Amino acid sequence: MASSTFSDRPLHKKLVLFDVDGTLTPARQAASPEMIELLRALRKKVVIGFVGGSDLVKISEQLSVHGSNAIDAFDYAFAENGLTAYKMGKVLESQSFIKYVGEDRYKLLVNFILHYLADMDLPIKRGTFVEFRNGMINVSPIGRNASVAERNEFEAYDKKHGLRAAFVKALQAKFADYGLTYSIGGQISFDVFPHGWDKTYALKRVADEGFDEIHFFGDKTYQGGNDYEIYSDSRTIGHAVASPADTIRILKELFLDA
Repeated sequence: MASSTFSDRPLHKKLVLFDVDGTLTPARQAASPEMIELLRALRKKVVIGFVGGSDLVKISEQLSVHGSNAIDAFDYAFAENGLTAYKMGKVLESQSFIKYVGEDRYKLLVNFILHYLADMDLPIKRGTFVEFRNGMINVSPIGRNASVAERNEFEAYDKKHGLRAAFVKALQAKFADYGLTYSIGGQISFDVFPHGWDKTYALKRVADEGFDEIHFFGDKTYQGGNDYEIYSDSRTIGHAVASPADTIRILKELFLDA
């Protein structure tokens, strides 16, 4: 139970969960020294965890910096929305997207995505357009190998032309019977996963831990964004942020300056 595992902390009944991109770090970039230091200070008071849509390798690249280790620096590490999970550095049971969908139906889905991508007209295209993860697939029209500058350009282009939203709409119509959720997050991509395997999946991991409050910080908290479900869930106290600096400000107000 939380009361015994974390009982040395003044606010051990409070769990604070964080999205990664745009919340703890700039998109696909490393956390700042200030953020790492603040998280260390916060962990002395409350229980902390991250809930990222990316796989653990990518999240570790962003959070294993300035002498920190992504798994060891957080009490809970939830990659791929919690499908890959750690508690106090120990791995928890994982789930598989491919087992849920099945090989034949998965092939039809990916073939449709690749044809759609091939017909999509963009100023530039890079590489890794479909990334298979343990609990989902990630689809990027520009490609995940795009540079930071190219990502920024695509994000602005997408806001103007609604490419990702149109792509999702086409998939929802074509594969309505698959039981899948499509979630736009970050700058350049969207996630595809079974219903219920959004970030609220992480809440199932801590349901029996005895927390009185679960706070969640995220930047994509609008409907259709990949933080929306957990942000609006009745089990959490949601905090919408605009940047890592915003996260730092609110954390100080809530937990560190009080």
